[in-house]
Amino acid sequence: MGDEMRCLKARLEEREKEVAALKNKLARVEKDRASGPELYEEVTPLKPLMAKPALSNEDIMRYSRQLLLPELGVQGQLNLSKTSVLVVGCGGLGCPLAQYLAAAGIGRLGLLDYDEVELSNLHRQVLHGEETQGQAKALSAASAVKRLNSTVECLPYRLQLSPGNALQLIQQYDIVADCSDNVPTRYLVNDACVLSGKPLVSASALRMEGQLTVYNYRGGPCYRCLYPVPPPPETVTNCSDGGVLGVVPGIMGCFQALEVLKIASGLGSSCGQKLLMFDAQDTRLRSIKLRPKQAGCAVCGEEPSVTQLVDYEAFCGSAASDKCRKLHLLSGDQRITVQDYKSIIDKAEPHLLLDVRPLVEVDICHLPFSLNIPLSRLEERKSEHIRLLQERISQLKQQMEGDCRPPVYVICKMGNDSQKAVQALEKMSGSEVDSVSVKDICGGLSAWAKRIDPTFPQY
Repeated sequence: MGDEMRCLKARLEEREKEVAALKNKLARVEKDRASGPELYEEVTPLKPLMAKPALSNEDIMRYSRQLLLPELGVQGQLNLSKTSVLVVGCGGLGCPLAQYLAAAGIGRLGLLDYDEVELSNLHRQVLHGEETQGQAKALSAASAVKRLNSTVECLPYRLQLSPGNALQLIQQYDIVADCSDNVPTRYLVNDACVLSGKPLVSASALRMEGQLTVYNYRGGPCYRCLYPVPPPPETVTNCSDGGVLGVVPGIMGCFQALEVLKIASGLGSSCGQKLLMFDAQDTRLRSIKLRPKQAGCAVCGEEPSVTQLVDYEAFCGSAASDKCRKLHLLSGDQRITVQDYKSIIDKAEPHLLLDVRPLVEVDICHLPFSLNIPLSRLEERKSEHIRLLQERISQLKQQMEGDCRPPVYVICKMGNDSQKAVQALEKMSGSEVDSVSVKDICGGLSAWAKRIDPTFPQY
């Protein structure tokens, strides 16, 4: 009865926190609507951009340093002023991209992002600030852009790009820049650009590396030409999982801005059949020639099978989100909640807590009574780590009475790697690890910080 009461109280506390969070979100939405540029939460028809007949004296002064470039000149600047660009994602790539497009005098800038500004964004998403935490990213970015150049028409969209709205939106812009951080959105944006006949300037950044390509440009390949089949979801790492040095997406976003401005001004891009690779560790750039447009491509080929937008989350087997993904690899009886684990600690029940995060994450924060063996070492069955695990399990057995199986609970950041670790441990023979009862802790240390110990660091 006591366990049931604790469970009910925990669930009630969670619901109360959810209600409080929804109230805070409602207050932020109302604040967003009352300040700054109008925030679009659905796709609306846009009026055509009016071409400037000539540059004003103010234009000449503002853009004088780039007007002096023979490659650009007055006509190139006028071309910029009549070009519209849609930026998909106002994060680490989208912020510097939008900033430099606005500074250069692009005519219309659409800024699309469904998310809100968080503290963990600020080391790389430089259009946002501490004061805009909780605000829609699209609105925060648009407000910053308008402060930089009020002559640019800036349209913030707080919505998630989907098969239902992508074509309608993308058809209204001249150039699209993909600054998203997930595979389904990349396929969606690519297909919509091909079907709409729009060039796509795409970049990515992770850890200390970045990449850039221009797709569907002057007869060049599209994203599907190069990647006809999406990668398995469990092999994809994003910034939330793998980390990124903030300046790396900043550099790649600037490269995107460069290619967009070259296309918009009439100079033309040289990346239509190239992959630009940036290695920040060695400060090295490499350019790889890509294979040409494929006749058998599903969307831009001679007999395309994709003639309308599809369900890209189903196609890729993953969510169209840059948040940490949640895997479901184990059955319910192989997992426990953080509340259950807290009860085990409170009762001082003998057990082993195995932290399977990389050492770099353990150095950030950890539970003091945990044993750290990274998942990669378990999967590789490194002998020194297996021996260490055996020793700890042997010590645990000595603390326990009878022949019951020693309990091992596995934890990580979000509850994904811990599930993989449970599977790895269950595959090991008795000669490597003594028979144990192994379970994963749902939600990992993130859930521990949210539901058990609010003072525990989150990252």
